[in-house]
Parts: sequence; structure tokens; C-alpha cells
Amino acid sequence: MSKFQLKWGILATGGIAETFARDLYPNPECRGVKDIEHVVVAAASSSSADRAQKFLKEVRAPESAKAYGSYAEMVKDPNVDIIYVATPHSHHYQNAMLCLEAGKNVLCEKAFTTNAAQCELLIKKAKEKNLFLMEAVWTRYFPLSIYVREVITSGKIGPVSRAYADLSQTMIPEKTFDDGHRMVNPDLAGGALLDLGIYALTWIFQTLYTTEKNPKPPKVLSFMRKYKLGTDEQTTMILDFPPTDSRGEAHGIATTGMRTHADPDGKGSAGPAIRVQGELGEVQVFHPAYRPTRTKLVLNDGTVEEKHWPQPGPGKGSGWKNGFGGGWQEEGEGQGMFWEADECAYALRDGRKEGRYENLEESLVIMRVMDEVRQQNGMKLPEKIETTDYPVEL
Repeated sequence: MSKFQLKWGILATGGIAETFARDLYPNPECRGVKDIEHVVVAAASSSSADRAQKFLKEVRAPESAKAYGSYAEMVKDPNVDIIYVATPHSHHYQNAMLCLEAGKNVLCEKAFTTNAAQCELLIKKAKEKNLFLMEAVWTRYFPLSIYVREVITSGKIGPVSRAYADLSQTMIPEKTFDDGHRMVNPDLAGGALLDLGIYALTWIFQTLYTTEKNPKPPKVLSFMRKYKLGTDEQTTMILDFPPTDSRGEAHGIATTGMRTHADPDGKGSAGPAIRVQGELGEVQVFHPAYRPTRTKLVLNDGTVEEKHWPQPGPGKGSGWKNGFGGGWQEEGEGQGMFWEADECAYALRDGRKEGRYENLEESLVIMRVMDEVRQQNGMKLPEKIETTDYPVEL
């Protein structure tokens, strides 16, 4: 049986693009995936083709891979099946629309866009063009996340009524970032909410919304501590989810920030970053919320079941490494972004136009929640990155 091969174009050559593309290199069989494979066939840098060429070498792309000095050139490449959009949040709408207009399938890094109106138009365009479109919330596709959702849908912890989720990291913005950094710069849609808070929200949603047959959007109450540039450095969200067929009203508390840490000593001593609570017990997930590798199930009957979920890879001795933000995983251990890439391959092979574990409607609902949070707290971003006009030079 021949494998389905997915040919990737990488739009942008920054840190997250490198991490994703590196994760496409190991043979999927090292994670038990035997019927698909990935190949990076092109990369584009907005600065130069030389930068794109260097990137392709760094991620071990085949020598035949094409390097482009503009995004507009790469989207015309007939050899590219799907494009991974890895620019800052501020540029996602313009970049993803460029790909869709060119007839390319798209995996767009989170947060999908800066606002729901932009997200809605991308979804509309993808449907018009009959293209695959997915938000790259990689955590949803981990075996660990699938397990947590199965714990809930199986009834093991009973009807769920509350979930807590935090993704906070001690960054101390005035000491760590200059004013132009993407984490704090309004022109790049900076702030904790869109970069970190979306992970806290995704845990609330995938445990109180994704797991339900006929979920309804939540009501939202939020509070925000602003940084000097007007972006948020700490945000707290309380979400009220209406009753469903399997449970009553449920509450989600999602927190994010740059001045405290969900795991101060890096060993899990502070306890879980995510707790999902039902009538029969709870399931816990330990930091980091974006790449967790440890869960604990605690039931009323005294059952305690702890699991570890290391990310697979080609293993020690392979000479291959991956990581993000200046830190590397152990040699031969994957970052875990390949799981979402696998989802894209299966979708395109099978003719699906969206992801299984976060469909486009759910991505849109989450964007609306973040819109509401920003509106409640008066966090405005520049019109040039909030606009739904296309094309706009940024």
C-alpha cells in the first residue's frame, strides 16, 4: 500500500516555522503512523530567497525544495499541496487569504486571526474555493489531549461542571522585551491573550465544548491588566457554558499572564495547570499547557491514575533535535507539531476540509470570545491589522 504524501510550503522562516518544519523531517512510522508522509517542498521569506534557502537547509528539506524571496511567489508553486502560515497573528488574515486566493490549502498558526470578522472571511473563502483550512492549535492533536477528551466522553469523571486552565510564564515584559517585540507590540497583535491565553481557552473549550454533541457558545466575563503599550500582560476569563444533553451548566476559568508562572520550579511541584472536574472526580494536566506530557486522573472512589506522554521521535543516536524559543528537547524527541501535520494529511487524503478536533466553527467561536474579552477591557489594536480589507500591505 502506497503512502499518501503531503507536500508542504512554509510561509515565513521564524522560530515557530523552523520548529514545525523540523517536526516534518522524522519518518511518521516512529510515532506509529504508517500510511502518510510529509515533505517540505518550498519555503518563503519576506526578506530574501537566501534566507529561505538557509531555512530549508536548517530543517533538512530535500535539495529539490524551492526557496522564495516573497510569499506571492511561493503560493503560485504548483508542487505545493498545503501552506503553513507562520507569521505573527497580525499578519495571518492577509497571508492566509493570499494562499486561499491562490487555491492553496492552509494550516494557519494560532491565533487564527486578530478578530472574528477576519476569521469568518477566511472560512467563507475556503468554502468558496473548496479548500482545506485549519487553525494550528497543535495541542488538540496530541494523544494526551485525545485521552483527556475520552475520559470526559466516557463518563469516567461523571458530568463535568467546571474546568480551570492556566498558561502563564514569568517573562516580566519591561525586562524581557523591547517595545517592538511581537509579545507586547500592538502592531504585531501582541499581548498575553492572543499568544498564551488561547492555550488556556483551548483547554476550556476542548473539555467543555468539543466533547459535547450540541454545544452552545459561552457567556464571558473578563478582566485584564494592561502593559504600558496597551496590550495585555495578564488576563482572566470566566466562561459560562449552557447546559447540554450530557451535563448541566458548566463554568470555565481561563487565565494567562507574563508575571507569574504556572510551573515555577519546572518540576510540576505547583500542581496541575489544567483541572477538569466532574461529579465522580477530575482529570488533571500538568504544565506546559501547550505541550503537556503528564496527566493524573483522581476519582472519588480512591482511584489515582498518573500517565506520562513523552513525544515520540527517531530517538537517541539519530542526530536530530527539535525545540522552540532557544530550548531543545532531548536528542531524537519530537516537539509534537507533527500530530497536527498528520491531521492535515489525513484530511486531504480523505477529502475533509477542516480538522476533526477543532472544526472551523469552533475556531470562530473562540475568536469571538477573545473579541469579547478585548472589548470588555478596551484593548484595541491598530486598524491596519484589524481590517477585513484585502489586500493590505503590512
